[in-house]
Amino acid sequence: MKSATRLRLVLGDQLNASHSWFREKHQGTLYVIAELHQEASYTKHHAQKISAFFAAMSQFADALEQAGHRVLHLTLDETAQYQDLPALLAALFQRHNVDHFEYQLADEYRLRHQLENFTQGLTIKVTPYETEHFYLKDAELAHYFQQGKKHRLEHFYRKMRLRFNVMMEGDEPLGGQWNFDQQNRQKIKPKDFVAVPEPLLFSHDVTLIWERIQRHNINTIGEMNTALLWPVNRKQSLLLLDYFCRFCLVRFGQFQDAMTAKLDALGESKQWALYHSRLSFALNTKMISPQCVVDTAIAQYVSSEGEISLAQIEGFVRQIIGWREFVRGVYWSNMPEYGQLNVLNADNLLPDWFWNAKTNMNCLHYAIKQSLQYAYAHHIQRLMVTGNFCLITAIDPKQVDDWYLGIYIDAIEWVEMPNTRGMSQFADGGIVGSKAYAASGNYINKMSDYCSDCKYSVSKTIGDNACPLNALYWNFMAKHQQLFSNNPRNKMVFANWQKKPIDDQQAILKRAEYLLNNLHNI
Repeated sequence: MKSATRLRLVLGDQLNASHSWFREKHQGTLYVIAELHQEASYTKHHAQKISAFFAAMSQFADALEQAGHRVLHLTLDETAQYQDLPALLAALFQRHNVDHFEYQLADEYRLRHQLENFTQGLTIKVTPYETEHFYLKDAELAHYFQQGKKHRLEHFYRKMRLRFNVMMEGDEPLGGQWNFDQQNRQKIKPKDFVAVPEPLLFSHDVTLIWERIQRHNINTIGEMNTALLWPVNRKQSLLLLDYFCRFCLVRFGQFQDAMTAKLDALGESKQWALYHSRLSFALNTKMISPQCVVDTAIAQYVSSEGEISLAQIEGFVRQIIGWREFVRGVYWSNMPEYGQLNVLNADNLLPDWFWNAKTNMNCLHYAIKQSLQYAYAHHIQRLMVTGNFCLITAIDPKQVDDWYLGIYIDAIEWVEMPNTRGMSQFADGGIVGSKAYAASGNYINKMSDYCSDCKYSVSKTIGDNACPLNALYWNFMAKHQQLFSNNPRNKMVFANWQKKPIDDQQAILKRAEYLLNNLHNI
């Protein structure tokens, strides 16, 4: 077997063809891309998620080989005999007479810690590299984030806009305003349905991959479609980006928080995607870069000559250069302790219907059903539907983390955990968000059409047919009044609670107690 003096490891979320590694070709350099049991099994992943990662890894290996690089692509069949990644690497070092190991810094603490521990005991030369993907280099994060500090997105976002000169006019934001979020919270109505574009879908035959996953007894969740609809290479990722810019960006901000269960009644499967880019898998696997996404979207905004409003492009740019970079900084400045935070002492079990969508609550039913079907839900479905339910019912944040990490195709811990344990569950005590994003059924009714066909009445708080979210919300806020009452954003909430007669308060709390004891049957 031909030896390789240098082995470079490419993880499944490091499919960055623009990395400096690939500028030159060396026959003495072996690139290793490997399907691993440890990565397929550290949580129970959605079937489409594992299939998409494995398909994208295979495509990247082929692309590198076609470009003249020497590549070893290993499937589960070749790696099953090894206990974990270090065991595989140790065997490859010996087999190929490797004297220099290079790897890109893993974006999950679990993997980075594993590789650091492994390399400390090596006698060969070891060189770690940046992934060269994010706006901020790994070493720069400490300049923006400190452990335990309560950071705020808006401040960070403005710094990023200034530093990277994104949508700026000198030192001022384009249009004289940093944030257009207030203009971007509209409910989608039947009159808006006809304009919603069909989502761009791909079709990859992943039958062999799925058979391999089953053959190795990898437990999965969700529906499997062997004609995979997600992009699995850079070319397709760029096609999806172009499609978003041309057909979806024009209404992205306007309807970015909207939810509907009625659009598909017209005979097309569009309500799960609406105007969202669905680029998160392509981004988080690094098939495309955030700068490419932002620059392309801004170019489309400029060339539209006013058809795309500033509010639309600003809302999208904020998600990429703001929120995505922000949660990464929070994650790395607070790990590993962040994964243990549970400020609200939540300890209830996640209801069984999170795995089959069999609940009478329409909002939860549709959000979970969509997640099981597509391995995708947009940010408001994740935050204000499934996330809000888990928050106000005190579900153990470890169980919530595991569910989110497994079910969504774009879920990698660095982006999942701050969104879930932080923004959604407030388990970090406010490191990510300035308040707990708890809501009653009124919010769901405001931003969706779920409530009109629900078994429960959104206008009622007590009674068997009252929306469970209403009593659960008030119970949650009352339980944590001491923690939340000093927040000015909650002042009106507690004023309204205190106005309620004692008998009404007791009836609401009694209804909430019943619901909390029967979470599996609502």
